[in-house]
Amino acid sequence: MRVITITMIMYFLTQNVIPTYSVAETKRECVIVIHGMGRTKNSMNRIEKSLVKDNYIVWNESYPSTSESIEKLAVEHIEKGLAFCNKSKVETIHFVTHSLGGIMVRYYLQDHKIDSLGKIVMLSPPNKGSEVADFLKDIYVYKLAMGPAGQQLGTDSNSLPKLMRSIDANVGIITGNKTLDPWFSPLIPGADDGKVSVESAKLEEMSDFMEVESTHAFIMRNALVIDQIKYFLKHGIFK
Repeated sequence: MRVITITMIMYFLTQNVIPTYSVAETKRECVIVIHGMGRTKNSMNRIEKSLVKDNYIVWNESYPSTSESIEKLAVEHIEKGLAFCNKSKVETIHFVTHSLGGIMVRYYLQDHKIDSLGKIVMLSPPNKGSEVADFLKDIYVYKLAMGPAGQQLGTDSNSLPKLMRSIDANVGIITGNKTLDPWFSPLIPGADDGKVSVESAKLEEMSDFMEVESTHAFIMRNALVIDQIKYFLKHGIFK
């Protein structure tokens, strides 16, 4: 951040030069932040504020995660974010996602290219599906509450996460191994965060992976996780 003192102002005035600072001169990187299913942009506010403090331009908006298919959500929501970033004339566009948000980015990149794509950090993504979705998908209340996207996140071979190809991107994944959902964890093999197993979060093409003591619902508010997000955006690896 530039600090202009009275002495500096007097100097520029005497030299007949008035310095001007625009967003384009100080902020060249944009981060599209995407929340998870059944959440809103408020769930990602702590990440947003921390990124803004580090001089990133940030787009963090809510989307109707429980009323549309993942395919439609991905294209419509991500293109809004890209339009915002491109309007700001940035050089690089990153993504930080939670849960369903990571699946949306993967889907978008199946058939869309982002020339200015930077790095992607996924928090607790169900990249190989979730056994919780398998268990709940036929229950009426779940169908009503989670909508079409909730039916697409299972672990069978026809689930959307399983059908997607690898993406050509620098991807870092952080997932939790602590649960507040003892009624769901027995359904999930191995360590889990209450919704997604540690193994299910991984991608073959990921650049780095980190397992932390956090739950699925609150990983995006974890101070350690936020620090690691920012480190990955700068260096392409976790610290």
